[in-house]
Amino acid sequence: MIGLLAAAAVAFLLSILVTPFAIQRLRRAEIGQFILEDVSGHAHKHGTPTMGGGVIVAACVLGFVAAHARVWTPEAGWGFSARPFDARGWLAVFAMVGMAAIGLVDDLRKVRNARNRGLSKRWKFAGQLAFAGLFAAGAAQVGVHTEVSFTRSLGWKLGGFYLLWVLLAIAATGNAVNLTDGLDGLAAGASALVLGAFVIIGFWKFRNPDFYDLEGALDLAVFASAALGATLGFLWWNAAPAQIFMGDVGSQGLGGAMAALALLLDTHLLLVILGGLFVVETLSVILQVAGFRLFRRRILRMAPIHHHFELAGWPEVTVIVRFWILAAIAVALGLGLFYADFLTSTGGGL
Repeated sequence: MIGLLAAAAVAFLLSILVTPFAIQRLRRAEIGQFILEDVSGHAHKHGTPTMGGGVIVAACVLGFVAAHARVWTPEAGWGFSARPFDARGWLAVFAMVGMAAIGLVDDLRKVRNARNRGLSKRWKFAGQLAFAGLFAAGAAQVGVHTEVSFTRSLGWKLGGFYLLWVLLAIAATGNAVNLTDGLDGLAAGASALVLGAFVIIGFWKFRNPDFYDLEGALDLAVFASAALGATLGFLWWNAAPAQIFMGDVGSQGLGGAMAALALLLDTHLLLVILGGLFVVETLSVILQVAGFRLFRRRILRMAPIHHHFELAGWPEVTVIVRFWILAAIAVALGLGLFYADFLTSTGGGL
């Protein structure tokens, strides 16, 4: 428990204290966000510093490492030592940093081209495929379960299709968070809720090893706690009116972190429920594109769906808060299903 609190506290303090310096440096370097002209009411955001997600990633990694430091133990008293790291924790770190690196290249190309277009779909997919291959190889080395799971393994072995499963999870989650990141603090707030759920899930699986048969759950909970603290610290400055945006480096990094936690904690399909808001945002884009190509008509006034409600007259803050509520409901439902499975399977009843 102390490790969880330490990870969140260190990451939060680093994020909330370093972000203002990042804002100043990005402004001096004239690294700002490019706003689409067809998004009405957002013109004032043009030039707002972006790529702030790098702070989230750095704070998360440092918080995760710091949580393993010990300055006192009941056996030895005062003295510096380190709690052993689990390879699965480092695999989660790799997922976040790797996806963030892809997002960083995308952001840098946008800045270089002075327009809101970065990497082509081909190059972005190539990067995600290479990363998924490395993640899958690492997972095989440390003995990660390669079966489809919901709240725990369902017994459906993926075999050679595990690489495609990893690619789907990582690419889909990273792109979903990226699509959601269109209003001040929307993606950061929703991500914090999902990461908080993974803290609970990871710690619960650590406390019930006989039932879940999952190694490294505590380190994964610590990583989720660090990511939560870092995201909340960034949200302090990213909330409306945002003084900085996370950029693709942040959205891809957070997406990679959540996908990795789902893969490593045997909650593959549960992520669809926990990240319900991200799913809705992604489906709104898919349906919009499909409707226009098939029927030459737009289903929504604009996609992703948060812009639809803006164009319908909802103030931006109203859209953000209401979508946060929806995200919280999805997380509560996911945690409820997770706990219900534990109770019914152990004979505890509901």
